[in-house]
Amino acid sequence: MAFPPRYLTSFGPRQTPHFFTDVLIIGGGIAGLRAALAIPASMNVLVVTKDSIKESNSAYAQGGIAGVMSPEDRFENHIEDTLKAGAGLCDREVVELVVREAPEQIGDLIRFGTQFDKENGQLALTQEGGHSHRRIVHALGDATGHEVMRAIIERARQASHIRLWDRTCLIDLLTYEGQCVGALVHRPRFGKMSIWAKQTILASGGVGVVYRETTNPPIATGDGMAAAYRAGAQLRDMEFMQFHPTVLYVAGSSRYLISEAVRGEGAYLRDVNGRRFMLPPNPTPADLRPDPGRAELQPRDIVAQAIFQCMEETQHPNVYLDLSHLPPERVHERFPGISKVCRTFGLDITRDPIPVRPGAHYMVGGVTVDSRGHSTLPGLWAAGEVSSSGLHGANRLASNSLVEGLVFGAACGRGAAEAARAMPDRFVVPPLEYHVPPCESAERVDVTDMTNSLRSLMVRKMGIVRERKSLLEAERSVRFWCRYALGREFRNRAGWELQNLLLIARLMIQAALERTESRGTHFRSDFPERRESEWGQRHLDCPAQLPD
Repeated sequence: MAFPPRYLTSFGPRQTPHFFTDVLIIGGGIAGLRAALAIPASMNVLVVTKDSIKESNSAYAQGGIAGVMSPEDRFENHIEDTLKAGAGLCDREVVELVVREAPEQIGDLIRFGTQFDKENGQLALTQEGGHSHRRIVHALGDATGHEVMRAIIERARQASHIRLWDRTCLIDLLTYEGQCVGALVHRPRFGKMSIWAKQTILASGGVGVVYRETTNPPIATGDGMAAAYRAGAQLRDMEFMQFHPTVLYVAGSSRYLISEAVRGEGAYLRDVNGRRFMLPPNPTPADLRPDPGRAELQPRDIVAQAIFQCMEETQHPNVYLDLSHLPPERVHERFPGISKVCRTFGLDITRDPIPVRPGAHYMVGGVTVDSRGHSTLPGLWAAGEVSSSGLHGANRLASNSLVEGLVFGAACGRGAAEAARAMPDRFVVPPLEYHVPPCESAERVDVTDMTNSLRSLMVRKMGIVRERKSLLEAERSVRFWCRYALGREFRNRAGWELQNLLLIARLMIQAALERTESRGTHFRSDFPERRESEWGQRHLDCPAQLPD
Protein backbone atom coordinates (compact mmCIF):
# COMPACT_ATOMS: atom_id res chain seq x y z
CA MET A 1 0.00 0.00 0.00
CA ALA A 2 1.34 3.43 -0.96
CA PHE A 3 1.53 5.82 1.98
CA PRO A 4 -0.56 7.79 2.19
CA PRO A 5 -3.39 6.49 -0.05
CA ARG A 6 -4.43 9.11 -2.63
CA TYR A 7 -8.03 9.28 -1.47
CA LEU A 8 -9.67 8.38 1.84
CA THR A 9 -12.91 7.07 0.39
CA SER A 10 -14.44 5.64 -2.77
CA PHE A 11 -16.34 7.96 -5.09
CA GLY A 12 -17.19 8.36 -8.74
CA PRO A 13 -19.11 10.61 -11.14
CA ARG A 14 -22.31 8.56 -10.79
CA GLN A 15 -22.02 8.27 -7.02
CA THR A 16 -21.98 11.91 -5.94
CA PRO A 17 -23.97 15.08 -6.60
CA HIS A 18 -21.94 17.82 -8.34
CA PHE A 19 -21.65 21.55 -7.67
CA PHE A 20 -19.77 24.13 -9.75
CA THR A 21 -18.33 27.45 -8.61
CA ASP A 22 -15.68 29.98 -9.64
CA VAL A 23 -13.81 29.91 -6.33
CA LEU A 24 -14.10 27.34 -3.56
CA ILE A 25 -12.88 28.36 -0.10
CA ILE A 26 -12.37 25.62 2.47
CA GLY A 27 -12.59 27.11 5.95
CA GLY A 28 -14.69 29.89 7.42
CA GLY A 29 -12.22 31.50 9.82
CA ILE A 30 -10.64 34.91 9.39
CA ALA A 31 -8.42 33.86 6.44
CA GLY A 32 -11.23 32.15 4.52
CA LEU A 33 -13.80 34.89 4.93
CA ARG A 34 -11.28 37.66 4.24
CA ALA A 35 -10.47 35.83 1.00
CA ALA A 36 -14.15 35.65 0.11
CA LEU A 37 -14.62 39.38 0.71
CA ALA A 38 -11.67 40.18 -1.60
CA ILE A 39 -13.32 38.42 -4.55
CA PRO A 40 -15.38 40.66 -6.89
CA ALA A 41 -19.16 40.37 -6.77
CA SER A 42 -19.17 39.28 -10.42
CA MET A 43 -17.80 35.87 -9.40
CA ASN A 44 -19.44 32.99 -7.56
CA VAL A 45 -17.81 32.04 -4.26
CA LEU A 46 -18.58 29.00 -2.12
CA VAL A 47 -17.24 28.86 1.45
CA VAL A 48 -17.50 25.49 3.19
CA THR A 49 -16.93 25.06 6.92
CA LYS A 50 -16.58 21.86 8.87
CA ASP A 51 -18.84 22.90 11.72
CA SER A 52 -20.95 25.98 12.36
CA ILE A 53 -19.67 29.10 10.60
CA LYS A 54 -19.07 30.55 14.09
CA GLU A 55 -16.78 27.66 15.09
CA SER A 56 -13.17 28.35 14.11
CA ASN A 57 -9.81 28.89 15.77
CA SER A 58 -10.13 32.55 14.79
CA ALA A 59 -13.24 32.92 16.95
CA TYR A 60 -11.34 31.66 20.01
CA ALA A 61 -8.51 34.19 19.67
CA GLN A 62 -8.25 36.20 22.89
CA GLY A 63 -5.28 38.54 22.71
CA GLY A 64 -5.77 40.59 19.57
CA ILE A 65 -4.21 41.67 16.30
CA ALA A 66 -0.70 43.11 16.01
CA GLY A 67 -0.20 46.26 13.98
CA VAL A 68 1.75 49.50 14.14
CA MET A 69 -1.02 51.84 15.27
CA SER A 70 0.84 54.17 17.64
CA PRO A 71 3.10 57.16 16.83
CA GLU A 72 5.65 55.74 19.30
CA ASP A 73 5.90 52.55 17.23
CA ARG A 74 7.53 51.94 13.84
CA PHE A 75 7.18 49.30 11.13
CA GLU A 76 10.86 48.51 11.63
CA ASN A 77 10.20 47.66 15.30
CA HIS A 78 7.42 45.19 14.46
CA ILE A 79 9.54 43.67 11.69
CA GLU A 80 12.53 43.15 13.98
CA ASP A 81 10.37 41.69 16.78
CA THR A 82 8.89 39.19 14.29
CA LEU A 83 12.30 38.24 12.90
CA LYS A 84 13.74 37.75 16.38
CA ALA A 85 10.85 35.54 17.49
CA GLY A 86 11.15 33.49 14.30
CA ALA A 87 14.66 32.32 15.25
CA GLY A 88 16.31 32.86 11.87
CA LEU A 89 13.71 31.15 9.64
CA CYS A 90 11.44 34.07 8.70
CA ASP A 91 11.26 35.33 5.13
CA ARG A 92 12.08 39.01 5.61
CA GLU A 93 10.19 40.11 2.50
CA VAL A 94 7.04 38.38 3.74
CA VAL A 95 7.47 39.85 7.22
CA GLU A 96 7.76 43.36 5.78
CA LEU A 97 4.73 42.77 3.54
CA VAL A 98 2.50 41.65 6.42
CA VAL A 99 3.69 44.26 8.92
CA ARG A 100 3.20 47.13 6.47
CA GLU A 101 -0.27 45.95 5.44
CA ALA A 102 -1.45 45.26 9.00
CA PRO A 103 -2.81 48.77 9.79
CA GLU A 104 -4.82 48.81 6.54
CA GLN A 105 -6.30 45.40 7.31
CA ILE A 106 -7.24 46.51 10.83
CA GLY A 107 -8.89 49.53 9.22
CA ASP A 108 -10.87 47.20 6.95
CA LEU A 109 -12.10 45.28 9.98
CA ILE A 110 -13.33 48.53 11.50
CA ARG A 111 -15.05 49.30 8.20
CA PHE A 112 -16.68 45.85 8.32
CA GLY A 113 -18.13 46.77 11.71
CA THR A 114 -15.63 45.40 14.26
CA GLN A 115 -15.86 47.26 17.58
CA PHE A 116 -12.35 47.33 18.99
CA ASP A 117 -11.75 48.48 22.56
CA LYS A 118 -10.89 52.16 22.94
CA GLU A 119 -9.34 54.45 25.53
CA ASN A 120 -10.03 58.18 25.38
CA GLY A 121 -11.52 57.79 21.92
CA GLN A 122 -8.44 56.02 20.51
CA LEU A 123 -7.81 52.33 19.87
CA ALA A 124 -6.66 50.69 23.10
CA LEU A 125 -3.30 48.99 22.61
CA THR A 126 -1.65 46.34 24.75
CA GLN A 127 1.71 44.58 24.71
CA GLU A 128 2.42 40.86 24.53
CA GLY A 129 5.41 38.56 24.76
CA GLY A 130 8.13 39.29 22.20
CA HIS A 131 6.78 42.74 21.29
CA SER A 132 8.86 45.83 22.01
CA HIS A 133 5.86 48.20 21.92
CA ARG A 134 2.16 48.31 22.74
CA ARG A 135 0.65 47.45 19.35
CA ILE A 136 -2.07 44.85 19.97
CA VAL A 137 -5.62 45.98 19.20
CA HIS A 138 -8.29 43.98 21.02
CA ALA A 139 -12.04 43.73 21.49
CA LEU A 140 -14.42 42.86 24.33
CA GLY A 141 -11.42 42.77 26.65
CA ASP A 142 -10.19 39.26 25.95
CA ALA A 143 -12.60 38.09 23.22
CA THR A 144 -11.09 39.70 20.13
CA GLY A 145 -11.69 36.71 17.87
CA HIS A 146 -15.36 36.54 18.77
CA GLU A 147 -15.97 40.19 17.87
CA VAL A 148 -13.86 40.14 14.70
CA MET A 149 -15.60 37.01 13.43
CA ARG A 150 -19.03 38.42 14.29
CA ALA A 151 -18.38 41.40 12.06
CA ILE A 152 -16.72 39.53 9.21
CA ILE A 153 -19.38 36.77 9.13
CA GLU A 154 -22.12 39.38 9.01
CA ARG A 155 -20.33 41.13 6.14
CA ALA A 156 -19.96 37.85 4.21
CA ARG A 157 -23.62 37.00 4.72
CA GLN A 158 -24.60 40.34 3.20
CA ALA A 159 -22.62 39.61 0.01
CA SER A 160 -24.92 38.12 -2.63
CA HIS A 161 -22.08 36.39 -4.49
CA ILE A 162 -20.86 34.47 -1.40
CA ARG A 163 -22.57 31.21 -0.50
CA LEU A 164 -21.85 29.71 2.94
CA TRP A 165 -22.21 25.97 3.60
CA ASP A 166 -21.66 24.90 7.19
CA ARG A 167 -21.29 21.35 8.54
CA THR A 168 -19.49 20.42 5.32
CA CYS A 169 -16.47 18.19 5.95
CA LEU A 170 -13.51 18.17 3.56
CA ILE A 171 -12.54 14.63 2.59
CA ASP A 172 -10.01 15.27 -0.19
CA LEU A 173 -8.93 17.77 -2.79
CA LEU A 174 -9.69 16.79 -6.40
CA THR A 175 -6.90 16.98 -8.98
CA TYR A 176 -6.82 16.56 -12.74
CA GLU A 177 -3.80 16.82 -15.03
CA GLY A 178 -1.64 18.16 -12.21
CA GLN A 179 -4.05 20.87 -11.06
CA CYS A 180 -6.46 21.25 -8.18
CA VAL A 181 -10.00 21.31 -9.58
CA GLY A 182 -12.07 21.33 -6.41
CA ALA A 183 -12.84 19.08 -3.46
CA LEU A 184 -14.71 16.00 -2.33
CA VAL A 185 -16.78 16.89 0.74
CA HIS A 186 -19.42 15.34 2.94
CA ARG A 187 -22.69 16.99 3.95
CA PRO A 188 -25.06 15.25 6.38
CA ARG A 189 -28.17 15.65 4.18
CA PHE A 190 -26.47 14.77 0.89
CA GLY A 191 -23.56 12.48 1.77
CA LYS A 192 -20.46 12.80 -0.41
CA MET A 193 -20.45 15.68 -2.90
CA SER A 194 -18.00 16.73 -5.62
CA ILE A 195 -17.40 20.49 -5.76
CA TRP A 196 -15.72 21.64 -8.99
CA ALA A 197 -13.94 24.99 -8.84
CA LYS A 198 -11.74 27.01 -11.16
CA GLN A 199 -9.61 27.92 -8.14
CA THR A 200 -9.54 26.57 -4.59
CA ILE A 201 -8.40 28.40 -1.45
CA LEU A 202 -7.44 26.32 1.58
CA ALA A 203 -8.07 28.12 4.89
CA SER A 204 -8.89 25.14 7.07
CA GLY A 205 -6.75 25.94 10.12
CA GLY A 206 -4.34 23.86 12.14
CA VAL A 207 -3.87 20.52 13.85
CA GLY A 208 -3.73 21.18 17.59
CA VAL A 209 -6.02 18.23 18.31
CA VAL A 210 -3.11 15.87 17.53
CA TYR A 211 -2.08 16.66 21.14
CA ARG A 212 -4.13 15.69 24.20
CA GLU A 213 -3.69 19.14 25.76
CA THR A 214 -4.48 21.91 23.32
CA THR A 215 -6.10 25.32 23.16
CA ASN A 216 -7.75 24.38 19.84
CA PRO A 217 -11.40 23.39 19.39
CA PRO A 218 -12.21 19.80 18.28
CA ILE A 219 -12.37 20.81 14.60
CA ALA A 220 -8.57 21.40 14.39
CA THR A 221 -7.59 17.98 13.04
CA GLY A 222 -5.34 18.99 10.14
CA ASP A 223 -7.80 18.00 7.41
CA GLY A 224 -6.61 20.66 4.96
CA MET A 225 -2.90 19.93 5.44
CA ALA A 226 -3.47 16.19 5.04
CA ALA A 227 -5.66 16.59 1.95
CA ALA A 228 -3.13 18.96 0.36
CA TYR A 229 -0.32 16.48 1.00
CA ARG A 230 -2.28 13.61 -0.54
CA ALA A 231 -3.03 15.83 -3.56
CA GLY A 232 0.68 16.51 -4.13
CA ALA A 233 1.14 20.00 -2.64
CA GLN A 234 4.35 20.64 -0.76
CA LEU A 235 4.29 20.92 3.04
CA ARG A 236 7.22 22.11 5.13
CA ASP A 237 8.46 22.83 8.68
CA MET A 238 6.09 20.40 10.37
CA GLU A 239 8.39 20.08 13.39
CA PHE A 240 7.41 23.56 14.55
CA MET A 241 4.31 23.22 16.71
CA GLN A 242 3.95 26.21 18.99
CA PHE A 243 2.93 25.53 22.58
CA HIS A 244 1.14 28.40 24.29
CA PRO A 245 2.87 28.91 27.65
CA THR A 246 -0.24 29.58 29.72
CA VAL A 247 -3.21 27.22 29.51
CA LEU A 248 -5.49 26.93 32.54
CA TYR A 249 -4.70 23.64 34.24
CA VAL A 250 -7.26 22.12 36.56
CA ALA A 251 -7.05 18.32 36.64
CA GLY A 252 -10.08 16.70 35.05
CA SER A 253 -11.35 19.84 33.35
CA SER A 254 -11.07 20.98 29.75
CA ARG A 255 -8.16 23.30 28.99
CA TYR A 256 -8.71 27.03 28.51
CA LEU A 257 -6.30 29.54 27.02
CA ILE A 258 -5.02 32.28 29.32
CA SER A 259 -4.14 35.06 26.90
CA GLU A 260 -0.62 36.34 26.29
CA ALA A 261 -2.08 39.74 27.07
CA VAL A 262 -2.34 38.79 30.77
CA ARG A 263 1.45 38.85 30.95
CA GLY A 264 1.42 41.86 28.65
CA GLU A 265 -0.56 43.77 31.27
CA GLY A 266 1.97 42.86 33.97
CA ALA A 267 1.17 39.39 35.38
CA TYR A 268 4.05 37.42 36.91
CA LEU A 269 4.90 33.76 36.42
CA ARG A 270 5.73 31.95 39.67
CA ASP A 271 6.64 28.39 40.55
CA VAL A 272 4.92 26.38 43.30
CA ASN A 273 7.22 28.04 45.86
CA GLY A 274 6.29 31.55 44.75
CA ARG A 275 9.57 32.27 42.91
CA ARG A 276 9.46 34.39 39.72
CA PHE A 277 11.50 31.91 37.70
CA MET A 278 11.68 34.09 34.56
CA LEU A 279 13.85 36.63 36.37
CA PRO A 280 17.64 36.52 36.74
CA PRO A 281 19.64 35.31 38.54
CA ASN A 282 17.91 32.02 37.78
CA PRO A 283 19.91 30.72 34.82
CA THR A 284 19.01 27.34 33.39
CA PRO A 285 21.42 24.75 31.98
CA ALA A 286 19.94 25.20 28.52
CA ASP A 287 20.04 29.02 28.79
CA LEU A 288 16.39 29.32 27.86
CA ARG A 289 16.21 33.00 28.73
CA PRO A 290 18.49 34.88 26.32
CA ASP A 291 16.79 38.19 27.12
CA PRO A 292 16.15 38.16 30.89
CA GLY A 293 15.37 41.88 30.83
CA ARG A 294 11.98 41.04 29.29
CA ALA A 295 11.22 38.45 31.99
CA GLU A 296 7.68 37.16 31.34
CA LEU A 297 7.45 39.09 28.06
CA GLN A 298 9.81 36.91 26.07
CA PRO A 299 8.66 34.97 22.98
CA ARG A 300 6.40 31.99 23.50
CA ASP A 301 8.98 29.31 22.74
CA ILE A 302 11.33 30.58 25.44
CA VAL A 303 8.57 30.98 28.04
CA ALA A 304 7.03 27.57 27.30
CA GLN A 305 10.41 25.82 27.54
CA ALA A 306 11.21 27.64 30.78
CA ILE A 307 7.86 26.59 32.27
CA PHE A 308 8.49 22.98 31.24
CA GLN A 309 11.90 23.02 32.90
CA CYS A 310 10.47 24.66 36.03
CA MET A 311 7.82 21.92 36.28
CA GLU A 312 10.54 19.28 35.91
CA GLU A 313 12.68 20.88 38.61
CA THR A 314 9.84 21.31 41.11
CA GLN A 315 8.05 18.08 40.16
CA HIS A 316 4.83 20.08 40.18
CA PRO A 317 2.23 19.71 37.36
CA ASN A 318 1.95 23.44 36.67
CA VAL A 319 3.18 26.94 37.42
CA TYR A 320 1.11 29.98 38.38
CA LEU A 321 0.14 33.34 36.91
CA ASP A 322 -0.03 36.05 39.56
CA LEU A 323 -2.11 39.22 38.96
CA SER A 324 -2.59 40.13 42.62
CA HIS A 325 -0.33 43.18 42.36
CA LEU A 326 -2.46 44.74 39.57
CA PRO A 327 -5.51 47.01 40.11
CA PRO A 328 -8.53 44.65 40.52
CA GLU A 329 -10.92 46.86 38.56
CA ARG A 330 -8.53 47.00 35.61
CA VAL A 331 -8.04 43.22 35.66
CA HIS A 332 -11.76 42.44 35.56
CA GLU A 333 -12.37 45.07 32.87
CA ARG A 334 -9.51 43.85 30.68
CA PHE A 335 -10.10 40.11 31.07
CA PRO A 336 -13.81 39.48 31.62
CA GLY A 337 -13.83 36.12 29.84
CA ILE A 338 -10.83 34.72 31.70
CA SER A 339 -12.23 36.04 34.98
CA LYS A 340 -15.57 34.32 34.34
CA VAL A 341 -13.99 30.96 33.50
CA CYS A 342 -11.70 31.04 36.53
CA ARG A 343 -14.64 31.85 38.81
CA THR A 344 -16.21 28.51 37.87
CA PHE A 345 -13.21 26.90 39.64
CA GLY A 346 -13.46 29.20 42.65
CA LEU A 347 -10.57 31.40 41.53
CA ASP A 348 -10.60 35.17 41.82
CA ILE A 349 -7.91 36.22 39.34
CA THR A 350 -7.30 39.51 41.18
CA ARG A 351 -6.31 37.55 44.28
CA ASP A 352 -5.70 33.87 43.54
CA PRO A 353 -2.80 32.53 41.45
CA ILE A 354 -3.99 30.89 38.21
CA PRO A 355 -2.61 27.37 37.65
CA VAL A 356 -1.22 27.14 34.11
CA ARG A 357 0.94 24.92 31.93
CA PRO A 358 1.80 24.89 28.20
CA GLY A 359 -0.58 23.42 25.63
CA ALA A 360 -0.40 22.82 21.87
CA HIS A 361 -1.57 26.02 20.25
CA TYR A 362 -0.45 26.78 16.69
CA MET A 363 1.11 24.86 13.80
CA VAL A 364 3.85 27.07 12.39
CA GLY A 365 4.50 24.76 9.43
CA GLY A 366 2.01 23.75 6.78
CA VAL A 367 1.30 24.07 3.06
CA THR A 368 4.15 25.97 1.42
CA VAL A 369 2.95 29.19 -0.24
CA ASP A 370 4.56 32.16 -1.97
CA SER A 371 3.99 35.81 -1.10
CA ARG A 372 0.61 35.73 -2.92
CA GLY A 373 -0.58 32.64 -1.10
CA HIS A 374 -0.20 30.27 -4.06
CA SER A 375 0.81 26.71 -3.22
CA THR A 376 3.06 24.45 -5.29
CA LEU A 377 -0.07 22.75 -6.70
CA PRO A 378 -1.60 24.81 -9.54
CA GLY A 379 -5.12 25.94 -8.76
CA LEU A 380 -4.60 25.70 -4.99
CA TRP A 381 -4.06 28.65 -2.67
CA ALA A 382 -3.65 28.63 1.11
CA ALA A 383 -3.89 31.21 3.89
CA GLY A 384 -3.80 31.21 7.67
CA GLU A 385 -2.62 28.45 9.96
CA VAL A 386 -2.89 25.76 7.29
CA SER A 387 -0.08 27.46 5.37
CA SER A 388 3.64 28.12 5.76
CA SER A 389 4.16 31.60 4.36
CA GLY A 390 7.54 32.48 5.87
CA LEU A 391 6.06 35.02 8.29
CA HIS A 392 6.54 33.02 11.49
CA GLY A 393 9.83 31.23 10.86
CA ALA A 394 10.41 28.75 13.68
CA ASN A 395 8.12 30.43 16.20
CA ARG A 396 5.11 32.72 15.79
CA LEU A 397 5.17 36.12 17.47
CA ALA A 398 2.05 36.64 19.58
CA SER A 399 -0.95 38.19 17.75
CA ASN A 400 0.67 37.85 14.32
CA SER A 401 -1.70 35.03 13.34
CA LEU A 402 -4.92 36.98 12.77
CA VAL A 403 -3.10 39.64 10.77
CA GLU A 404 -1.45 36.95 8.64
CA GLY A 405 -4.92 35.51 7.97
CA LEU A 406 -6.13 38.94 6.90
CA VAL A 407 -3.19 39.82 4.65
CA PHE A 408 -2.84 36.41 3.00
CA GLY A 409 -6.58 35.84 2.91
CA ALA A 410 -7.02 39.04 0.93
CA ALA A 411 -4.06 38.15 -1.32
CA CYS A 412 -5.47 34.67 -2.01
CA GLY A 413 -8.88 36.13 -2.79
CA ARG A 414 -7.42 38.58 -5.29
CA GLY A 415 -5.08 36.02 -6.86
CA ALA A 416 -7.69 33.27 -7.12
CA ALA A 417 -10.22 35.69 -8.62
CA GLU A 418 -7.71 36.83 -11.23
CA ALA A 419 -6.84 33.26 -12.16
CA ALA A 420 -10.49 32.14 -12.26
CA ARG A 421 -11.46 35.11 -14.42
CA ALA A 422 -8.99 33.95 -17.08
CA MET A 423 -10.58 30.49 -17.25
CA PRO A 424 -13.64 29.64 -19.37
CA ASP A 425 -16.90 28.46 -17.83
CA ARG A 426 -16.94 24.68 -18.13
CA PHE A 427 -19.60 22.73 -16.29
CA VAL A 428 -18.09 19.34 -17.10
CA VAL A 429 -16.87 16.65 -14.72
CA PRO A 430 -13.22 15.79 -15.57
CA PRO A 431 -12.44 12.12 -16.20
CA LEU A 432 -10.55 11.55 -12.96
CA GLU A 433 -9.05 8.26 -11.89
CA TYR A 434 -11.65 7.53 -9.25
CA HIS A 435 -10.61 5.65 -6.20
CA VAL A 436 -11.83 2.39 -4.73
CA PRO A 437 -9.92 1.68 -1.50
CA PRO A 438 -9.20 -1.79 -0.13
CA CYS A 439 -12.29 -3.57 1.13
CA GLU A 440 -11.00 -4.03 4.67
CA SER A 441 -13.76 -3.24 7.13
CA ALA A 442 -13.34 -0.20 9.33
CA GLU A 443 -15.71 -1.59 11.92
CA ARG A 444 -12.86 -3.32 13.77
CA VAL A 445 -11.08 0.00 14.39
CA ASP A 446 -11.88 1.65 17.70
CA VAL A 447 -11.57 5.21 16.38
CA THR A 448 -11.96 6.88 19.76
CA ASP A 449 -9.36 4.71 21.46
CA MET A 450 -6.80 5.07 18.66
CA THR A 451 -7.33 8.84 18.50
CA ASN A 452 -6.85 9.20 22.26
CA SER A 453 -3.78 6.96 22.16
CA LEU A 454 -2.25 9.06 19.40
CA ARG A 455 -2.90 12.33 21.23
CA SER A 456 -1.38 11.00 24.45
CA LEU A 457 1.65 9.65 22.59
CA MET A 458 2.29 13.03 20.96
CA VAL A 459 2.34 14.75 24.36
CA ARG A 460 4.79 12.19 25.80
CA LYS A 461 7.12 11.73 22.83
CA MET A 462 6.70 14.80 20.61
CA GLY A 463 6.06 17.54 23.16
CA ILE A 464 7.96 20.67 24.15
CA VAL A 465 11.22 18.76 24.75
CA ARG A 466 12.18 15.97 22.33
CA GLU A 467 15.03 13.50 21.85
CA ARG A 468 15.86 10.81 19.32
CA LYS A 469 14.94 7.72 21.36
CA SER A 470 11.43 8.97 22.17
CA LEU A 471 10.89 10.21 18.63
CA LEU A 472 11.82 6.81 17.19
CA GLU A 473 9.40 5.15 19.61
CA ALA A 474 6.68 7.55 18.50
CA GLU A 475 7.46 6.87 14.84
CA ARG A 476 7.14 3.10 15.32
CA SER A 477 3.80 3.42 17.08
CA VAL A 478 2.30 5.85 14.58
CA ARG A 479 3.57 3.87 11.61
CA PHE A 480 1.89 0.74 13.02
CA TRP A 481 -1.39 2.60 13.53
CA CYS A 482 -1.16 3.96 9.99
CA ARG A 483 -0.77 0.48 8.53
CA TYR A 484 -3.82 -0.64 10.48
CA ALA A 485 -6.10 2.38 9.87
CA LEU A 486 -5.17 3.92 6.52
CA GLY A 487 -6.01 0.86 4.44
CA ARG A 488 -9.64 0.97 5.54
CA GLU A 489 -12.56 3.00 4.33
CA PHE A 490 -14.34 5.00 6.99
CA ARG A 491 -17.73 6.48 6.32
CA ASN A 492 -17.86 9.24 8.93
CA ARG A 493 -16.06 12.36 10.06
CA ALA A 494 -14.40 10.77 13.11
CA GLY A 495 -12.73 8.12 10.96
CA TRP A 496 -11.48 10.60 8.37
CA GLU A 497 -10.18 12.87 11.14
CA LEU A 498 -8.24 9.96 12.66
CA GLN A 499 -6.64 9.20 9.29
CA ASN A 500 -5.67 12.86 8.86
CA LEU A 501 -4.24 13.07 12.38
CA LEU A 502 -2.16 9.95 11.82
CA LEU A 503 -0.74 11.33 8.58
CA ILE A 504 0.13 14.72 10.07
CA ALA A 505 1.67 13.07 13.14
CA ARG A 506 3.94 11.02 10.83
CA LEU A 507 5.06 14.17 9.04
CA MET A 508 5.69 16.02 12.30
CA ILE A 509 7.71 13.20 13.84
CA GLN A 510 9.73 12.72 10.64
CA ALA A 511 10.66 16.41 10.58
CA ALA A 512 11.50 16.46 14.30
CA LEU A 513 13.88 13.53 13.80
CA GLU A 514 15.54 15.16 10.83
CA ARG A 515 16.16 18.58 12.40
CA THR A 516 19.14 17.83 14.64
CA GLU A 517 19.24 21.17 16.43
CA SER A 518 17.05 23.31 18.70
CA ARG A 519 15.40 26.30 17.12
CA GLY A 520 12.22 28.19 18.00
CA THR A 521 9.44 25.83 19.04
CA HIS A 522 11.54 22.74 18.23
CA PHE A 523 13.74 21.79 21.22
CA ARG A 524 15.91 18.67 21.08
CA SER A 525 17.48 17.81 24.44
CA ASP A 526 20.12 15.76 22.57
CA PHE A 527 20.89 18.76 20.31
CA PRO A 528 20.15 21.72 22.63
CA GLU A 529 21.87 24.44 20.59
CA ARG A 530 21.07 26.25 17.37
CA ARG A 531 23.42 24.93 14.69
CA GLU A 532 23.75 27.77 12.20
CA SER A 533 26.63 26.21 10.29
CA GLU A 534 24.57 23.11 9.46
CA TRP A 535 21.00 24.44 9.36
CA GLY A 536 21.21 28.21 8.84
CA GLN A 537 17.97 29.32 7.18
CA ARG A 538 17.13 25.84 5.92
CA HIS A 539 13.48 24.76 5.81
CA LEU A 540 12.43 21.11 5.88
CA ASP A 541 10.19 20.06 2.99
CA CYS A 542 8.06 17.01 3.66
CA PRO A 543 8.91 14.05 1.42
CA ALA A 544 6.44 13.28 -1.35
CA GLN A 545 6.01 9.75 0.03
CA LEU A 546 6.62 8.25 3.45
CA PRO A 547 7.69 4.61 3.92
CA ASP A 548 4.82 2.24 4.63
